[in-house]
Amino acid sequence: MHWVVCLCADWCGLCRDYGELFADMAGRYPGSRFAWLDIEDQADLVGDVEVETFPTLLVADAGGTRFLGPLLPHAQTLSRLLNSLVQPGPATPHLPSTRALLQALQAAPEHWIAPR
Repeated sequence: MHWVVCLCADWCGLCRDYGELFADMAGRYPGSRFAWLDIEDQADLVGDVEVETFPTLLVADAGGTRFLGPLLPHAQTLSRLLNSLVQPGPATPHLPSTRALLQALQAAPEHWIAPR
């Protein structure tokens, strides 16, 4: 299973606009677990993961990190990225900060987005 985690901030208008689209994508990709984290309100979960711009997306699985970086909030861009996960591909070993975030999310289902 892939994690698709949006790291955002409530004050960011672009992030707020992305929220509904991101939730819709959770319904289109039921094989992935989606989560939405405000880096300020959920700083304890985000931990040491570096976020330089918004929205930042983390896509990871048991094999490692498949993507970590800013992603324009367009449905086609996110779909293309998620479709690429169907194919086995390279993953970067998890950084300690990414591993800690994913472990914390595993225990925090209140941040998961239910498919619509």
